[in-house]
Amino acid sequence: MTTIDAPGILTEEERALLPTDEEVEFYAEHGWYLSKKLLTDDEVDELLAASLRYYDGERDRRLPVRPPRLAYWEPEHGPVQRHNDYVHHEHDGLSRILRKPLIGAVAARLARAHEIRVFQSTLILKPPIAGEPSNIVPWHFDKHYWASSSSENMLTAFIPMHDCGEEMGTITMVDGSHRWKEIGADDTVVRHFADRDRSQLEQMLAENAAYNNAEVVKVPMHIPRGHMSFHHCKTYHGSGANVSDQPRRAVSLHLQDGPNGYRKFPLSDGTLAAYNHDVLVRRTPDGRPDYADPEYCPVIWRDGAPQEG
Repeated sequence: MTTIDAPGILTEEERALLPTDEEVEFYAEHGWYLSKKLLTDDEVDELLAASLRYYDGERDRRLPVRPPRLAYWEPEHGPVQRHNDYVHHEHDGLSRILRKPLIGAVAARLARAHEIRVFQSTLILKPPIAGEPSNIVPWHFDKHYWASSSSENMLTAFIPMHDCGEEMGTITMVDGSHRWKEIGADDTVVRHFADRDRSQLEQMLAENAAYNNAEVVKVPMHIPRGHMSFHHCKTYHGSGANVSDQPRRAVSLHLQDGPNGYRKFPLSDGTLAAYNHDVLVRRTPDGRPDYADPEYCPVIWRDGAPQEG
């Protein structure tokens, strides 16, 4: 695994790229943030080149066991939307860019956290096939799948490898939805959106908006190359078809604040909600899966001063 020598140190130029106080407040109100240019052109080129090598089969290490809900596209799956989890663990070229301390520092400002660790990283390719059903990502929020995580402040950086707009099926946020009180949730919400009926998810969004007397305001993220969007773990989001003539290439970098840890979350059938980490990470002294295991959940920012508010 690659290492970061100083995950709490930024250059003066990098500090200028952090969210302002006003932008931190905007994130708190709206549940999303469009960053400044956090990756240089060379870094984006490196990320793209590393992704191509990954798809060609290059790995620096492999998972010792296959978790039960692992997303892992392989060539025999064909021209569907590709999702590959744990790329920060398997491929050092991808990891080097994804673990850039500046990304963690931005997340720390938004989450008002002292420490930011990787929670998961998913390499995504949305093929330029307008009618491909797998290209449509229905409305959902990530915390549903992280029920075994104690934090309510986790967040995701969506990192495209090119200019990314509506034509390519960019990520789209439901403005302010992270502040809604949720109704109508049951055990099915812990199942990934790919395993659920799209119309049911549309109905859940509409019902929750109505319960909160809120309008469903959908905001497509127009993300220039080198920039990225961040969203709160309870912000509803999705994406549409890629009607361009180029694949949409990106990484979803899921991030956890320092206090996050495993918690027991009972389901109605008597089992506990689980995450893929649970079969991979080391155990805490009391026997819980350790979501701070540096092998799978490395620190990318530490000792950034949290913001008041």
